[in-house]
Amino acid sequence: MTVARWCATAGWPVLPLAPGRKTPARNCRTCSAPGHSHHGCSCITGGRWCHGFHAATTNQERLGEWWRQEPAFGVGVACGPARLIVIDVDAHPTALPSRDRLLPGIAVHDDVDLTGLDSGFHTLAVLAALREAQNPADDASTLRVRTPSGGLHIWYQAAANDTWLCSAGSTPGRALAWQVDIRAHGGYIVAPGTTTADGAYTPVGSCTTPAQLPSWLAEELTRTGHRPTDQPAVPRPAAPPRARQAIVAAGGGREAAAKVLESVLAEVADCALRTEGAGFSDKLNRAAFTAGGLMAAGHLSDQAAQDMLLAVAEHARPGQHTRAASIIRSGLAAGARRPLYPGGRP
Repeated sequence: MTVARWCATAGWPVLPLAPGRKTPARNCRTCSAPGHSHHGCSCITGGRWCHGFHAATTNQERLGEWWRQEPAFGVGVACGPARLIVIDVDAHPTALPSRDRLLPGIAVHDDVDLTGLDSGFHTLAVLAALREAQNPADDASTLRVRTPSGGLHIWYQAAANDTWLCSAGSTPGRALAWQVDIRAHGGYIVAPGTTTADGAYTPVGSCTTPAQLPSWLAEELTRTGHRPTDQPAVPRPAAPPRARQAIVAAGGGREAAAKVLESVLAEVADCALRTEGAGFSDKLNRAAFTAGGLMAAGHLSDQAAQDMLLAVAEHARPGQHTRAASIIRSGLAAGARRPLYPGGRP
């Protein structure tokens, strides 16, 4: 009951799970009859738990009544009403599928050695690497939950107007990656703290709240059919560089310095419009190197350079602050050893 109340307080509608299991508590006899639907069912309006996530609620009084009737209930969360999208990474011992099902829509050529690839942890890591993004399994900024089978649930918050669809990563239909399932609208997820006959669902790290769904993952989920067809994706425009306001005269060359910096920042910003093959790391490093040279020449302050570079990096690849900051530090340090005077020396 404590877990159920905690979830409801967070705004996540709760459903009871059968004691010791990860499946919803059984319907009553009437609702279990063949052909019966949750639509218009009086059990739901009457406050019963029949019909699983369709009966999920944040009503504390109702939750108290359910768990008083069966204290051993586990806790499930209805993902759709909670605006949650959970990346469910599996590690089941099973044979690899055909190459076209490892990363749907991404060709895995015959000359690629698949030795050692045996779980959703691997396919998710490969997908993230292809997109030059942080592996969600390593994302300490969001709620992650270790499952009894050795898998991982990675919880994210969807945007207010976004709807995402569920999928199973080991089937030929809609899928993000092999052994990576998606729990979203029309599904539920087992809450952390729930214990089944196989073990406990245990939080990983100290973060207990879902972070916003990273934009690169949203783009991948759109590409793989997880967005309803009547909900078009809205492209993110490139952010305008803010170089001109930060450049100082430094004895001349202000206009030339601003143009040089705006050019390299624009290249980084344009990476937001491509999910792969954009050369984000190289472009960010080049921008930082250029900014370092302008700093050494007195055209730009260290703080202004870092602020601009971090802002454009966050725009191009949201949620990758640690990686971007490392690239920026390295580029600035290298550039600072070679002063850049676009307008000529003072």
